[in-house]
Amino acid sequence: MATRARGIIKSAHSKEQRVFCDLMVEARKKADLTQEMLAKRLKRPQSFVAKYEGGERRLDVVEFLAVTGAIGVDPVEILRALIRRMS
Repeated sequence: MATRARGIIKSAHSKEQRVFCDLMVEARKKADLTQEMLAKRLKRPQSFVAKYEGGERRLDVVEFLAVTGAIGVDPVEILRALIRRMS
């Protein structure tokens, strides 16, 4: 269920969150990485990747930077793509 804080709706299941998850999956696949391969680079279990890609959990900024670094994608490009798709 969505909660409201300072006028912003927070939900792990929002349209914007789904777009973000899709972008992260696309970036991983474009880098020709499986979830397991990415998880090994991150020194995390494969379920970590599965959960944020599936929208079950959110990435904080530090995790986002670690994931984009492990994928080899510019985090700014992910954010620009997110802004474009949300428009």
